[in-house]
Amino acid sequence: MARSHGMNALHGLEAYCSRDHAHAAGDRFGRLFPEAAPLFTNPMTLERLGAPGGAMDDGGTTRRTHSVAVGQVFFGQFVDHDITLDTTSSFERVNTPEHIQNMRTPTLDLDCVYGTGPEAMPFMYHTSGDYAGVKLLTGAETADHAFAADDLARVMGRAVIGDPRNDENRVVSQIQLGIIRFHNRLCEDLSGLYEGHALYEEARRLTTWHYQWCVVHDFLESICGAGVVRRVLAEGRKIYCPKVPYMPVEFSVAAYRFGHSMVPMKVQMQKGAKHFELFGDVMGKGFSAVGDARAVADMYELFHTHAGRKVQTAEKLDGKLASDLLKLPMDVVGLSEASLATRNLVRGQSFLLPSGETVAGLCARPEDEIERISDAARADEPGLTGGTPLWYYLLKEAEIVGREAADGRFEPGEGLGPVGAQIVAEVVIGLIELDPRSWLGANRNWRPMENGDHAGVMLDTVGHILSYK
Repeated sequence: MARSHGMNALHGLEAYCSRDHAHAAGDRFGRLFPEAAPLFTNPMTLERLGAPGGAMDDGGTTRRTHSVAVGQVFFGQFVDHDITLDTTSSFERVNTPEHIQNMRTPTLDLDCVYGTGPEAMPFMYHTSGDYAGVKLLTGAETADHAFAADDLARVMGRAVIGDPRNDENRVVSQIQLGIIRFHNRLCEDLSGLYEGHALYEEARRLTTWHYQWCVVHDFLESICGAGVVRRVLAEGRKIYCPKVPYMPVEFSVAAYRFGHSMVPMKVQMQKGAKHFELFGDVMGKGFSAVGDARAVADMYELFHTHAGRKVQTAEKLDGKLASDLLKLPMDVVGLSEASLATRNLVRGQSFLLPSGETVAGLCARPEDEIERISDAARADEPGLTGGTPLWYYLLKEAEIVGREAADGRFEPGEGLGPVGAQIVAEVVIGLIELDPRSWLGANRNWRPMENGDHAGVMLDTVGHILSYK
């Protein structure tokens, strides 16, 4: 949004008439539907839709899902940080995907945990003893505050990790710690078979493969639905079929932002404990050390596991966001930048995303379904006459149609609808399949290990691997 009329250069005009801006080898970002025309919506309409008190404001009401564990929302944030980091795009210009640099590798290889490895980033690893250059550091080895043993490694309060965003709230930082602990435990388990760098590489491989398995069979089935995930695995991908992995903007700028609707503002971290504000005094404001024993996560309280706990569930996936997310405490100018909803809508327009109706048509969804969702979006905001922004369409699709279960039933509000689920499931599974180092790329007959701490329990869910200490 220009602050001075006539002062901005007119970049990207060729994109409006050209339909051949498809992904090319070497591009980190690209498009799933390069032939689709971009949608333009009056920016004032986008601001009105995402404004506090507007159609997307949940008014502080709780609207929980029946089945999605609250931890899955934050795990989804962790996965996002593993595959995307865009530091160059802007709301104030047209963004061309092939010119945007992704600072993360577009594969699920846990570079957000391992960085570039112990040789290039030795400060993240043990430097002496039996596990020098093999185990990752935690707060137990690097800090002396009261809760250091349950915290990330820190220097002057800042987390020493592969991606600093994994310290932006307490839940995602505890997930990062859980993955580090899983790797370190595997180092101990494998120490009789490997040593030195070979031990590091084998522990990293097994950690990454368990993580990828959980992404597909736990996280994606929870968010996209077992029906969609199993169909992609059985019948192959239909819309994401590159030879080299890249990050589609329809995924990164729209579909994968589903979690903004599901994130709760209060989280229960321990059994029998209170729900604490995500950015409150107990759980911290982000980018800070654990300062309260009540902020240490019990993963059995965040994820469904063999323990059978009554786990807090995520907020429904619909056209609403928590009121707090529409008035972010950020030092920026303008209402549109203070509302996360409006930021997402404006970002989608800056990337020339097509309308939700266009994308749904290209995904062969029935016309009556598209009309139902489009009518519901216009009922929320009459200004959406030319089409619905893709992100908002996918939220309304989740609200009205919902997640596809294994038996073919659709569950409104429980997860992504048909188009959103297809985009997310195909891209994430595709990123794994296209990586020759991955479980699906290297050994499709591999299976997770059984957990020696809990006889008969396989390390095949997010909660299980994060609790393996």
